[in-house]
Amino acid sequence: MKLNWREIDTVLLDMDGTLLDLHFDNFFWLHHLPKRYAEHHSLPQDEVSTKLLQRMQECQGTLSWYCTDFWSQECNLDIVALKQEINHLINERPHARSFLESLGAHNKQRVLVTNAHRDSVDLKFAVTGIEAHLDSIISSHDYGQPKEEQKFWQQLQENIRFDPTRTLFIDDSEAILESAQQFGITHLLCIEQPDSQREPRQSANFPMISSFAHLLIGEAKV
Repeated sequence: MKLNWREIDTVLLDMDGTLLDLHFDNFFWLHHLPKRYAEHHSLPQDEVSTKLLQRMQECQGTLSWYCTDFWSQECNLDIVALKQEINHLINERPHARSFLESLGAHNKQRVLVTNAHRDSVDLKFAVTGIEAHLDSIISSHDYGQPKEEQKFWQQLQENIRFDPTRTLFIDDSEAILESAQQFGITHLLCIEQPDSQREPRQSANFPMISSFAHLLIGEAKV
């Protein structure tokens, strides 16, 4: 696949697993939170891990899944404070910053569209400073709808006035890419290795990208 940048005005980018390494989030939800929950409630960690995983599966794809306030209430813990304990694991994916700089140099609109709660966005911006290379920052919590829902895309278009046929959207979730495709976004790319500590994935539905280095304008092969 080859991108024709003359046909793209707006680039929508996910945060966790796209611009940033998903390892932080996977480690937090699967290891750090169960450990701290077990310590706080004096419960076996295996039991806690099973309970939390089941609850997360029940909420997957809803706004609650991504909400720090929801999980703070569910766990009776300060989720943001617990995330800060391991903020040294927050990292950009390779060449993410160079890609954003390249887009800016060529007058492409750069919009972060994330399901992450604003608390999580602020934490990750404080570590990376990547917000300086974005033109707009949208959390699905601003709209009360996750990216999995068509209402999110409708409100996004009303907010930033983008043309779906001249838009590139990059995400690590196929379910979310399918939602964007349903809305009519033409150019769609899926991240091959969202978590640097896990094996790359394959997709039969969307072109995969292994590195933002392949998308630098003038070298837009995937």
